[in-house]
Amino acid sequence: MAQEQFSIQTVVIGAGVVGLAIARALARSGREVLVLEAGAAIGEGISSRNSEVIHAGIYYPEHSLKARLCVEGRQQLYEYCVSHKVMHRKCGKWIIASDAAQAERLVGIQAQAGRNGVSLALYEDAAMARQVPSIRATAGLWSSQTGIVDSHGLMLALQGELEDAGGQIAFNSPVVSAESGPEGHVLKVGEAGDLTLKAREVVNAAGLGAPALAGLWSGLPECARPKQWLARGVYFSFSGRHPFNTLIYPMPEPGGLGIHLTLDLAGQARFGPDVEWIDEESYRVDPQRVRGFADSIRRWWPSLDEARLQPAYAGIRPKLAGPDGGFADFRIDGHEKHGIDGLVNLFGIESPGLTSCLAIAGHVLTELAN
Repeated sequence: MAQEQFSIQTVVIGAGVVGLAIARALARSGREVLVLEAGAAIGEGISSRNSEVIHAGIYYPEHSLKARLCVEGRQQLYEYCVSHKVMHRKCGKWIIASDAAQAERLVGIQAQAGRNGVSLALYEDAAMARQVPSIRATAGLWSSQTGIVDSHGLMLALQGELEDAGGQIAFNSPVVSAESGPEGHVLKVGEAGDLTLKAREVVNAAGLGAPALAGLWSGLPECARPKQWLARGVYFSFSGRHPFNTLIYPMPEPGGLGIHLTLDLAGQARFGPDVEWIDEESYRVDPQRVRGFADSIRRWWPSLDEARLQPAYAGIRPKLAGPDGGFADFRIDGHEKHGIDGLVNLFGIESPGLTSCLAIAGHVLTELAN
Protein backbone atom coordinates (compact mmCIF):
# COMPACT_ATOMS: atom_id res chain seq x y z
CA MET A 1 0.00 0.00 0.00
CA ALA A 2 1.36 3.43 -0.93
CA GLN A 3 2.03 5.79 1.92
CA GLU A 4 -0.08 8.93 2.18
CA GLN A 5 1.77 12.23 2.55
CA PHE A 6 0.41 15.54 3.82
CA SER A 7 1.86 18.91 4.80
CA ILE A 8 0.65 21.28 7.51
CA GLN A 9 1.99 24.30 9.31
CA THR A 10 1.80 23.22 12.96
CA VAL A 11 1.30 19.89 14.74
CA VAL A 12 0.65 19.39 18.44
CA ILE A 13 1.14 15.83 19.68
CA GLY A 14 -1.22 15.00 22.53
CA ALA A 15 -4.78 16.10 23.33
CA GLY A 16 -4.53 16.35 27.09
CA VAL A 17 -5.27 19.60 28.87
CA VAL A 18 -1.79 21.00 28.16
CA GLY A 19 -1.79 19.94 24.51
CA LEU A 20 -5.26 21.40 23.99
CA ALA A 21 -4.29 24.69 25.67
CA ILE A 22 -1.21 24.95 23.44
CA ALA A 23 -3.14 24.03 20.28
CA ARG A 24 -5.85 26.59 21.11
CA ALA A 25 -3.27 29.34 21.56
CA LEU A 26 -1.48 28.41 18.34
CA ALA A 27 -4.71 28.32 16.33
CA ARG A 28 -5.81 31.66 17.76
CA SER A 29 -2.47 33.12 16.64
CA GLY A 30 -3.47 32.39 13.04
CA ARG A 31 -1.65 29.12 12.50
CA GLU A 32 -3.01 26.05 10.73
CA VAL A 33 -3.03 23.51 13.60
CA LEU A 34 -3.55 19.76 13.75
CA VAL A 35 -3.54 17.85 17.05
CA LEU A 36 -2.48 14.21 16.84
CA GLU A 37 -3.92 12.11 19.67
CA ALA A 38 -3.06 8.43 20.08
CA GLY A 39 -6.26 7.71 21.99
CA ALA A 40 -9.90 7.78 21.00
CA ALA A 41 -10.83 10.93 22.96
CA ILE A 42 -9.36 14.02 24.59
CA GLY A 43 -7.71 13.79 28.00
CA GLU A 44 -7.49 10.03 28.41
CA GLY A 45 -4.06 10.13 30.10
CA ILE A 46 -2.70 12.29 32.92
CA SER A 47 -5.43 14.89 32.45
CA SER A 48 -8.21 12.52 33.54
CA ARG A 49 -6.31 10.96 36.46
CA ASN A 50 -5.50 13.77 38.85
CA SER A 51 -7.01 15.63 41.80
CA GLU A 52 -8.55 18.41 39.65
CA VAL A 53 -6.98 20.92 42.04
CA ILE A 54 -6.16 24.49 41.02
CA HIS A 55 -2.89 25.00 42.87
CA ALA A 56 -1.75 28.32 44.33
CA GLY A 57 2.00 27.90 43.64
CA ILE A 58 3.27 27.23 47.14
CA TYR A 59 6.00 24.63 47.26
CA TYR A 60 8.16 25.21 44.18
CA PRO A 61 11.54 27.00 44.23
CA GLU A 62 11.26 30.65 43.23
CA HIS A 63 12.16 31.39 39.62
CA SER A 64 11.43 27.78 38.61
CA LEU A 65 9.04 27.21 35.72
CA LYS A 66 6.69 25.38 38.08
CA ALA A 67 6.50 28.37 40.41
CA ARG A 68 6.16 31.02 37.72
CA LEU A 69 3.77 29.17 35.41
CA CYS A 70 1.62 27.93 38.30
CA VAL A 71 1.11 31.43 39.72
CA GLU A 72 0.49 32.94 36.27
CA GLY A 73 -1.63 30.02 35.14
CA ARG A 74 -3.76 29.92 38.26
CA GLN A 75 -4.99 33.47 37.74
CA GLN A 76 -5.50 32.86 34.02
CA LEU A 77 -7.39 29.65 34.73
CA TYR A 78 -9.79 31.23 37.23
CA GLU A 79 -10.53 34.01 34.74
CA TYR A 80 -10.99 31.49 31.92
CA CYS A 81 -13.38 29.38 33.99
CA VAL A 82 -15.51 32.42 34.74
CA SER A 83 -15.57 33.71 31.15
CA HIS A 84 -16.19 30.27 29.62
CA LYS A 85 -18.56 28.97 32.31
CA VAL A 86 -16.33 26.06 33.31
CA MET A 87 -17.42 24.69 36.67
CA HIS A 88 -14.94 25.43 39.45
CA ARG A 89 -14.80 26.55 43.07
CA LYS A 90 -12.17 28.52 44.97
CA CYS A 91 -12.60 26.46 48.12
CA GLY A 92 -9.14 27.00 49.63
CA LYS A 93 -6.96 24.46 51.39
CA TRP A 94 -5.23 23.78 54.68
CA ILE A 95 -1.66 22.49 54.95
CA ILE A 96 -1.56 20.98 58.41
CA ALA A 97 1.06 19.95 60.95
CA SER A 98 0.41 17.05 63.30
CA ASP A 99 3.26 17.76 65.76
CA ALA A 100 5.77 20.41 66.76
CA ALA A 101 8.42 19.27 64.28
CA GLN A 102 5.98 19.54 61.39
CA ALA A 103 4.81 22.93 62.66
CA GLU A 104 8.38 24.22 62.28
CA ARG A 105 8.35 23.04 58.66
CA LEU A 106 5.20 25.08 58.03
CA VAL A 107 7.19 28.26 58.58
CA GLY A 108 9.53 27.27 55.76
CA ILE A 109 6.61 26.50 53.46
CA GLN A 110 5.03 29.85 54.27
CA ALA A 111 8.29 31.62 53.44
CA GLN A 112 8.70 29.72 50.16
CA ALA A 113 5.14 30.57 49.16
CA GLY A 114 5.82 34.23 49.93
CA ARG A 115 8.86 34.23 47.66
CA ASN A 116 6.56 32.92 44.90
CA GLY A 117 4.09 35.73 45.52
CA VAL A 118 1.56 33.56 47.39
CA SER A 119 0.31 34.73 50.78
CA LEU A 120 -0.52 32.05 53.36
CA ALA A 121 -2.03 32.64 56.81
CA LEU A 122 -0.58 30.67 59.75
CA TYR A 123 -2.89 29.41 62.49
CA GLU A 124 -1.73 27.64 65.66
CA ASP A 125 -3.18 25.71 68.59
CA ALA A 126 -6.62 27.00 69.65
CA ALA A 127 -6.97 29.26 66.62
CA MET A 128 -6.36 26.27 64.37
CA ALA A 129 -8.85 24.14 66.30
CA ARG A 130 -11.53 26.79 65.83
CA GLN A 131 -10.94 26.91 62.08
CA VAL A 132 -11.17 23.15 61.45
CA PRO A 133 -12.60 21.48 64.57
CA SER A 134 -12.95 18.06 62.95
CA ILE A 135 -9.22 17.43 62.60
CA ARG A 136 -6.25 17.06 64.92
CA ALA A 137 -3.51 19.55 64.07
CA THR A 138 -1.12 21.70 66.06
CA ALA A 139 -0.89 24.31 63.29
CA GLY A 140 -1.94 24.96 59.73
CA LEU A 141 -1.40 27.22 56.75
CA TRP A 142 -4.47 28.55 54.96
CA SER A 143 -4.30 29.00 51.18
CA SER A 144 -7.24 31.04 49.96
CA GLN A 145 -6.20 30.78 46.29
CA THR A 146 -6.46 26.98 45.98
CA GLY A 147 -9.53 25.56 44.27
CA ILE A 148 -11.01 22.74 42.21
CA VAL A 149 -12.08 22.57 38.58
CA ASP A 150 -14.04 20.34 36.24
CA SER A 151 -11.04 19.23 34.19
CA HIS A 152 -13.14 17.58 31.47
CA GLY A 153 -15.30 20.68 31.14
CA LEU A 154 -12.11 22.73 30.83
CA MET A 155 -10.77 20.47 28.07
CA LEU A 156 -14.07 20.63 26.19
CA ALA A 157 -13.93 24.43 26.31
CA LEU A 158 -10.35 24.44 25.01
CA GLN A 159 -11.26 21.97 22.26
CA GLY A 160 -14.20 24.12 21.22
CA GLU A 161 -12.05 27.24 20.93
CA LEU A 162 -9.38 25.31 19.04
CA GLU A 163 -11.93 24.14 16.50
CA ASP A 164 -13.59 27.55 16.29
CA ALA A 165 -10.18 28.95 15.30
CA GLY A 166 -9.85 26.36 12.52
CA GLY A 167 -7.78 23.75 14.36
CA GLN A 168 -8.51 20.05 14.14
CA ILE A 169 -7.91 16.91 16.23
CA ALA A 170 -7.11 13.52 14.69
CA PHE A 171 -7.85 10.72 17.14
CA ASN A 172 -6.35 7.21 17.05
CA SER A 173 -3.30 8.80 15.45
CA PRO A 174 -0.14 7.80 17.32
CA VAL A 175 3.18 9.25 16.18
CA VAL A 176 5.54 6.28 15.80
CA SER A 177 8.64 8.11 14.58
CA ALA A 178 9.85 11.62 13.84
CA GLU A 179 12.73 13.32 12.08
CA SER A 180 13.81 16.95 12.08
CA GLY A 181 15.95 18.57 9.42
CA PRO A 182 16.60 21.88 7.64
CA GLU A 183 13.26 21.70 5.82
CA GLY A 184 11.13 20.99 8.88
CA HIS A 185 9.79 17.93 10.59
CA VAL A 186 8.55 14.60 9.23
CA LEU A 187 6.21 12.50 11.36
CA LYS A 188 5.15 8.92 10.74
CA VAL A 189 1.58 8.55 11.99
CA GLY A 190 -0.59 5.48 12.63
CA GLU A 191 0.19 2.11 14.16
CA ALA A 192 1.94 1.05 10.95
CA GLY A 193 3.38 4.50 10.26
CA ASP A 194 1.58 4.53 6.92
CA LEU A 195 0.86 8.27 6.94
CA THR A 196 3.66 10.80 6.52
CA LEU A 197 3.03 14.29 7.83
CA LYS A 198 5.37 17.19 7.14
CA ALA A 199 5.16 20.21 9.44
CA ARG A 200 7.03 23.48 9.90
CA GLU A 201 6.35 23.43 13.66
CA VAL A 202 5.82 20.54 16.08
CA VAL A 203 5.01 20.59 19.79
CA ASN A 204 5.51 17.30 21.62
CA ALA A 205 2.94 17.43 24.46
CA ALA A 206 2.48 13.66 24.67
CA GLY A 207 2.54 13.49 28.48
CA LEU A 208 3.87 10.16 29.70
CA GLY A 209 4.83 9.32 26.13
CA ALA A 210 6.84 12.48 25.43
CA PRO A 211 10.29 11.15 26.46
CA ALA A 212 9.79 7.88 24.56
CA LEU A 213 8.87 9.83 21.44
CA ALA A 214 11.94 12.03 21.90
CA GLY A 215 14.00 8.87 22.08
CA LEU A 216 12.82 7.94 18.58
CA TRP A 217 13.32 11.45 17.18
CA SER A 218 15.98 11.51 14.48
CA GLY A 219 18.04 14.69 14.58
CA LEU A 220 17.42 15.38 18.28
CA PRO A 221 20.65 15.62 20.33
CA GLU A 222 21.18 13.27 23.24
CA CYS A 223 20.95 16.12 25.78
CA ALA A 224 17.35 16.64 24.68
CA ARG A 225 16.28 13.05 25.44
CA PRO A 226 15.66 12.97 29.21
CA LYS A 227 15.15 9.87 31.31
CA GLN A 228 11.72 9.54 32.93
CA TRP A 229 10.61 7.88 36.15
CA LEU A 230 7.01 6.87 36.87
CA ALA A 231 5.31 7.55 40.20
CA ARG A 232 1.88 5.99 40.52
CA GLY A 233 -0.61 7.47 42.94
CA VAL A 234 -3.91 5.84 43.82
CA TYR A 235 -7.08 7.46 45.12
CA PHE A 236 -9.77 6.16 47.45
CA SER A 237 -13.22 7.72 47.44
CA PHE A 238 -15.13 8.31 50.67
CA SER A 239 -18.76 7.25 50.70
CA GLY A 240 -21.37 9.27 52.52
CA ARG A 241 -21.26 12.54 54.45
CA HIS A 242 -18.15 14.16 55.92
CA PRO A 243 -17.47 17.38 57.83
CA PHE A 244 -15.20 19.10 55.28
CA ASN A 245 -15.82 21.97 52.87
CA THR A 246 -12.19 22.67 51.97
CA LEU A 247 -9.11 20.70 50.96
CA ILE A 248 -6.84 19.24 53.64
CA TYR A 249 -3.16 18.53 52.89
CA PRO A 250 -0.65 16.94 55.25
CA MET A 251 3.04 17.79 55.01
CA PRO A 252 4.65 17.06 51.62
CA GLU A 253 6.54 13.80 51.14
CA PRO A 254 9.17 12.70 48.60
CA GLY A 255 7.53 12.51 45.17
CA GLY A 256 4.24 14.12 46.15
CA LEU A 257 2.20 16.25 48.52
CA GLY A 258 1.08 13.45 50.82
CA ILE A 259 -2.27 11.65 51.00
CA HIS A 260 -4.64 14.58 51.06
CA LEU A 261 -8.36 15.21 51.10
CA THR A 262 -9.82 16.70 47.96
CA LEU A 263 -13.43 17.39 47.04
CA ASP A 264 -15.27 17.18 43.76
CA LEU A 265 -17.68 19.88 42.68
CA ALA A 266 -20.57 17.93 44.22
CA GLY A 267 -18.79 17.97 47.58
CA GLN A 268 -17.88 14.28 47.63
CA ALA A 269 -14.54 13.51 49.28
CA ARG A 270 -11.64 11.46 48.00
CA PHE A 271 -8.20 10.80 49.44
CA GLY A 272 -4.91 10.49 47.61
CA PRO A 273 -2.66 10.15 45.91
CA ASP A 274 0.04 8.15 47.60
CA VAL A 275 3.40 7.56 45.89
CA GLU A 276 4.54 4.24 44.45
CA TRP A 277 7.52 4.15 42.09
CA ILE A 278 6.85 1.74 39.22
CA ASP A 279 8.77 0.45 36.20
CA GLU A 280 6.00 0.40 33.62
CA GLU A 281 2.66 2.11 33.03
CA SER A 282 -0.09 0.49 35.09
CA TYR A 283 -3.24 1.97 36.62
CA ARG A 284 -4.12 -0.90 38.94
CA VAL A 285 -5.53 0.10 42.32
CA ASP A 286 -4.67 -2.47 44.99
CA PRO A 287 -7.55 -2.50 47.52
CA GLN A 288 -5.07 -3.52 50.22
CA ARG A 289 -3.48 -0.07 50.06
CA VAL A 290 -6.49 1.18 52.01
CA ARG A 291 -4.76 0.23 55.25
CA GLY A 292 -1.87 2.59 54.63
CA PHE A 293 -4.33 5.29 53.60
CA ALA A 294 -6.34 4.87 56.78
CA ASP A 295 -3.24 5.00 58.99
CA SER A 296 -2.09 8.20 57.28
CA ILE A 297 -5.49 9.92 57.42
CA ARG A 298 -6.09 9.05 61.07
CA ARG A 299 -3.02 11.05 62.06
CA TRP A 300 -5.12 14.16 61.46
CA TRP A 301 -8.69 12.79 61.28
CA PRO A 302 -8.91 10.24 64.12
CA SER A 303 -12.61 9.51 63.60
CA LEU A 304 -12.17 8.19 60.04
CA ASP A 305 -14.34 5.14 59.32
CA GLU A 306 -12.04 2.99 57.17
CA ALA A 307 -14.99 0.96 55.84
CA ARG A 308 -16.17 4.02 53.93
CA LEU A 309 -13.00 4.19 51.83
CA GLN A 310 -13.44 2.60 48.40
CA PRO A 311 -10.85 2.11 45.61
CA ALA A 312 -11.33 4.85 42.99
CA TYR A 313 -8.62 5.30 40.35
CA ALA A 314 -4.88 5.73 39.83
CA GLY A 315 -2.75 8.31 38.07
CA ILE A 316 0.91 8.39 37.07
CA ARG A 317 3.22 11.37 37.46
CA PRO A 318 5.88 11.72 34.74
CA LYS A 319 8.97 12.43 36.86
CA LEU A 320 12.31 13.75 35.64
CA ALA A 321 13.97 12.70 38.90
CA GLY A 322 13.73 9.39 40.74
CA PRO A 323 12.96 8.64 44.40
CA ASP A 324 16.23 10.22 45.59
CA GLY A 325 16.52 12.90 42.94
CA GLY A 326 14.90 15.88 44.66
CA PHE A 327 13.07 18.67 42.85
CA ALA A 328 12.80 18.52 39.05
CA ASP A 329 11.31 21.41 37.14
CA PHE A 330 9.11 21.36 34.04
CA ARG A 331 11.19 21.03 30.89
CA ILE A 332 9.93 23.02 27.92
CA ASP A 333 12.73 22.53 25.40
CA GLY A 334 12.91 24.89 22.44
CA HIS A 335 15.66 25.92 20.04
CA GLU A 336 17.99 27.10 22.82
CA LYS A 337 18.04 23.57 24.28
CA HIS A 338 18.29 21.39 21.16
CA GLY A 339 19.18 23.75 18.31
CA ILE A 340 16.23 22.75 16.10
CA ASP A 341 13.92 25.40 14.66
CA GLY A 342 10.18 24.97 15.09
CA LEU A 343 10.29 22.18 17.70
CA VAL A 344 9.22 22.31 21.36
CA ASN A 345 9.33 19.24 23.61
CA LEU A 346 7.51 19.20 26.95
CA PHE A 347 8.83 16.81 29.60
CA GLY A 348 7.90 16.21 33.22
CA ILE A 349 4.60 18.09 32.98
CA GLU A 350 3.12 16.73 36.18
CA SER A 351 1.41 18.76 38.89
CA PRO A 352 0.86 21.73 38.63
CA GLY A 353 0.42 21.12 34.89
CA LEU A 354 -3.37 21.42 34.96
CA THR A 355 -3.21 24.71 36.85
CA SER A 356 -0.44 25.99 34.57
CA CYS A 357 -1.89 24.89 31.22
CA LEU A 358 -2.75 28.36 29.87
CA ALA A 359 0.57 29.82 31.02
CA ILE A 360 2.44 26.85 29.53
CA ALA A 361 0.70 27.59 26.22
CA GLY A 362 1.96 31.16 26.31
CA HIS A 363 5.47 29.94 27.09
CA VAL A 364 5.40 27.56 24.13
CA LEU A 365 4.34 30.39 21.80
CA THR A 366 7.34 32.37 23.01
CA GLU A 367 9.67 29.42 22.40
CA LEU A 368 8.40 29.02 18.84
CA ALA A 369 8.92 32.72 18.20
CA ASN A 370 12.60 32.56 19.24
